Amino acid sequence: MTTPFPFTAVVGQDDLRLALLLNAVSPAVGGVLVRGEKGTAKSTAVRALSALLPRVAVVPGCRFSCDPAAPDPSCPDGPHRTGEGAERPARMVELPVGASEDRLVGALDIERALAEGVKAFEPGLLADAHRGILYVDEVNLLHDHLVDLLLDAAAMGASYVEREGVSVRHAARFLLVGTMNPEEGELRPQLLDRFGLTVEVAASREPDQRVEVVRRRLAYDDDPGAFAARWAGEEAAVRQRIVAARELLPRVRLGDGALRQIAATCAAFEVDGMRADIVMARTATALAAWAGRTEVLAEDVRQAALLALPHRRRRNPFDAPGLDEEKLDETLEQFSGEGEGDDDPGPEGPGGGGGQPAPDGGPEDDGGAAAPPENGAGGQPQPSGGQEQPATRAAEPFRTKVLSVPGVGEGAAGRRSRARTEHGRTTGARRPRGALTKLHLAATVLAAAPHQRARGRSGPGLVVRRDDLRQATREGREGNLVLFVVDASGSMAARQRMSAVKGAVLSLLLDAYQRRDKVGLVAFRGSAADLALPPTSSVDAAAVRLESLPTGGRTPLAAGLLKAHEALRVERLRDPARRPLVVVVTDGRATGGPEPVALAGRAARLFAAEGVASVVVDCESGPVRLGLAGRLAGDLGGTAVTLDELRADSIAGLVRDVQGTSRRAA
Repeated sequence: MTTPFPFTAVVGQDDLRLALLLNAVSPAVGGVLVRGEKGTAKSTAVRALSALLPRVAVVPGCRFSCDPAAPDPSCPDGPHRTGEGAERPARMVELPVGASEDRLVGALDIERALAEGVKAFEPGLLADAHRGILYVDEVNLLHDHLVDLLLDAAAMGASYVEREGVSVRHAARFLLVGTMNPEEGELRPQLLDRFGLTVEVAASREPDQRVEVVRRRLAYDDDPGAFAARWAGEEAAVRQRIVAARELLPRVRLGDGALRQIAATCAAFEVDGMRADIVMARTATALAAWAGRTEVLAEDVRQAALLALPHRRRRNPFDAPGLDEEKLDETLEQFSGEGEGDDDPGPEGPGGGGGQPAPDGGPEDDGGAAAPPENGAGGQPQPSGGQEQPATRAAEPFRTKVLSVPGVGEGAAGRRSRARTEHGRTTGARRPRGALTKLHLAATVLAAAPHQRARGRSGPGLVVRRDDLRQATREGREGNLVLFVVDASGSMAARQRMSAVKGAVLSLLLDAYQRRDKVGLVAFRGSAADLALPPTSSVDAAAVRLESLPTGGRTPLAAGLLKAHEALRVERLRDPARRPLVVVVTDGRATGGPEPVALAGRAARLFAAEGVASVVVDCESGPVRLGLAGRLAGDLGGTAVTLDELRADSIAGLVRDVQGTSRRAA
């Protein structure tokens, strides 16, 4: 068995360690989401926590880890008698990003349920994690419906599995920890709100602390057992303190003064709903217990606000998480003096000051921070013709109409185009390919009915064979790859046009975030085109690149289209099921090199030949219009729309059936 890195040997990351310890003391806090750049000890700290949790008593042979002192009356393996049980270490269960719904919540044997009336249930990861830790690395890449199931179970303390009227319930209380790198995409605000606490982590910029990180990591890699032994005393002390804090927690008093401070703070920062108030109250209570006190103080409320509120203040993916600490202090001061206790603050453990852990150090997972983009322009190439203009700020974003890909796809779940998905309205039935996940009951009965006499049916039960089972086919919505091809030439800077263009692209990026798309950005100007942002789920990264995009030079339209075509070819190898939508933002002019207009037309027809859905956002303005964007849309086999029409209510079906358009053009 691999020896985990000691929790107390983690260098720095005080907020991360404190948030994890508070959840260990009081799982009712609601878990913690850890956000940060790669190589910042996120996974190391979470895995190290499991070794600090007290051992748990379980009913021998129970697959659902029932407590022998208070067994779950609805346990599928029950009923259990109250009595002595066996002890085992608390588990840490990891949920893979590619896990299925059945792997998470468990699976029912539908064939036995129909034919024999037996609830044959195979537990999932939620059952394994009961009374332990459920760790989801890269939680922002997990399918939304799995995140919903996960957070519902964490909130209710139970998991429900239902298949065509057959249901199983079992207890599922666990410490939920998710880690994510914001560069790879954000969680929806509704899902962010379901995590009790959030922590932002970053690699230290202090040379001495970085040296200590490397020194400890090398020592651990050379001899994990010896390194863990060096920290055994500190680990035992923290473990005992968790046990003591758990015992003290029921006696901690949350006075009216502290409650008023909590309510006033949540109101001052305009967080939605009441979950923030409840989480802050539970966190402040856990902080007091961790510090060895029976009274919640103002310092506990302040620390609870710093952990529980930043992620609840985000209104869209372009808002940076955070909290104005000056405003926080003013609010707490305004409502101070009511109901605060004068008790001794208790022992200062690894932390003091509201229970902060001591600033030790820990390992970095893989190394340093990501390098900032060069030139302040996301690595944009310098134009060879014309003078470069400074980056223009984007106009205010607006709500756009839906751009969708025609036909029915089979890509990742999302909210843009029609697709065959695991979740959605039932449209038919088919024989299952592999494990049966969604039973079509009527089709199954119809398939089995003609064979009942031949199978010797004598009782009321239906004789069902594996070949009779039918999988329900469902139609929902998928996420697409929205590839923006943006003209950044000198002509786009005329008459302040670039500000409006950036505002339109920013609006489409916000729409892509809400519809769970991947996005990419190609910019062309001067004599070349550049893939400013390879396809990613991080729309805020695309917004940053867009904001810093300068303009100037000629218009190499053909180069931009060819760069986009190459980006789609590469992405098709990585993610073949995700259908693309190309959005070309240009006035349609093509300059530079021999026959630039003809070259652009030939490049555009590559997309039409492959049936790639496309939209041209026509940025041409002024009384004289050449209509070049419309011609480009015809070559692409797509649709042209002006900036004004992009926000008009009358627009519908901007992306025509590419195949039909191609046939008419032929």
